[in-house]
Amino acid sequence: MKTFPCLLLLLAFLAVFARGAERPNVVLILLDDLGYGDVSANHPAGRIRTPQMDRIAREGVRFTDAHTPSSVCTPTRYGLLTGRYNWRTRLQQGVLGGLSPRLIEPGRDTLASFLRRAGYRTTAVGKWHLGMDWAKLPGKEVNVLGIESAAQAWSVDYARPIANGPLSVGFDRYFGIAASLDMVPYTFIENDRVTVLPTIERTWPLHPGHPGECRTGPAAPGFEVEHVLPEFTRQAVATIEAGAASGQPFFLYLPLASPHTPIAPNPPWKGRSGLNLYADFVLETDDAIGRVLAALDRTGTAANTLVILTSDNGCSPQARIEELAAQGHAVNGPLRGHKADLFDGGHRVPFLVRWPARVRPAVSDQLVCLTDVFATCAEILGLRLPDEAGEDSFSFLSVLERRGPSTRESVVHHSISGAFAIRRGPWKLALSPGSGGWSAPRDPEARQQGLPETQLYRIGGDDLAERENLAARHPEIVAELEQTLQRLVDQGRSTPGRPQANAVPVVLRKPIPAPAAKAKRKS
Repeated sequence: MKTFPCLLLLLAFLAVFARGAERPNVVLILLDDLGYGDVSANHPAGRIRTPQMDRIAREGVRFTDAHTPSSVCTPTRYGLLTGRYNWRTRLQQGVLGGLSPRLIEPGRDTLASFLRRAGYRTTAVGKWHLGMDWAKLPGKEVNVLGIESAAQAWSVDYARPIANGPLSVGFDRYFGIAASLDMVPYTFIENDRVTVLPTIERTWPLHPGHPGECRTGPAAPGFEVEHVLPEFTRQAVATIEAGAASGQPFFLYLPLASPHTPIAPNPPWKGRSGLNLYADFVLETDDAIGRVLAALDRTGTAANTLVILTSDNGCSPQARIEELAAQGHAVNGPLRGHKADLFDGGHRVPFLVRWPARVRPAVSDQLVCLTDVFATCAEILGLRLPDEAGEDSFSFLSVLERRGPSTRESVVHHSISGAFAIRRGPWKLALSPGSGGWSAPRDPEARQQGLPETQLYRIGGDDLAERENLAARHPEIVAELEQTLQRLVDQGRSTPGRPQANAVPVVLRKPIPAPAAKAKRKS
């Protein structure tokens, strides 16, 4: 009888050890401005073929109702890594620049810091765009919550170390670029230093053959935008090979800078799609994903690696959306709108999850937000998120394992202008008279046209394109959804738990400015 407690203790230890041995590697691939319809598994009628992304869809779970927390870059990346809606932070609209200071609050848990505590080797390769603290020259400043001006591009001492970058939020290693590839500085960063000092000024076309250029600014001699995707791919493959050799579970966060502007496919890919350079760039990006999958296969880590592939928002008009549509390709599939919008084309994105050791292939219509990756990884490891972390993160592991739906019932959408919408069940309420972003009608024009201040669509019915505003017919649903949204804002979280404070007061209905002659582009 005396040996019985010891036997139980031994069995418990073995169970914990077994769970630890089964910890999956995690490869999180975030594409930049890839539309829902640009993945051929999502949109078979489209004219872009993506065999590598289709492979992930075929071998895993393809989610058809997945959304970014924002319809632009920086806010989505914040939500993905923290499991928290971006509008709870100081950044209420727009995006950061390449020189902006760190957005993620000191002490806040991220997916990387959480996994590192769980024994993972954590690496980020790619576009950061969440701010880092550059050493400013005496008397110089940069924009804190926006893209730097042309005059501020040389406000930084690029020879000095960078503080509070990816290494400060849980990553053991970082290689990448500070922000979008059309933002300064044009140089690679490794850990906390630039790899080559930017000493010259450069720019590149946003989409060759069409008007528009990247922001002119500091560049490293020899830096070319065409080299970025191949270099990120090489670094990602090397990370996988090193992780497999170490025997330690690894987390690779791979936020690629493509197919965002500058649209820069390498010569072997130019003309490959038969459509335009954007489509060519999507094909080259798909091939890069194939190289990452091949590295997992080659190292024997594929079976026990959780691969998640998604995009930070819908496709950008810089892709020449109308030009592609005229050739039979809808970048955002049947969805209305595009990047920056409250319409689903701004934030419904490809979301593919593969884990051969534990997940069988399927297609799911579960409502998912990119913030949910954090809680899902925690549940996979059998760990509980701290109360002050992942406030808007719901695990979808039960969906992957076909045990039932996620507990997520609603998702909050946010546009580049800071406009809000909420989706619950089949209903979507937008607190905006127009797109909230860049597509027509923009909010000022919609107000001039006398359009209603509130939009209600039955997304779960036959109106994926958001054609019929039902707000006047269903005032009770409008009131219920607006109350739900206000409650989610006020309690500082959408998951169960102790209420949390938002960083700043959050206003649901913001004043709409008068129409401008020409709006500034933000990436």
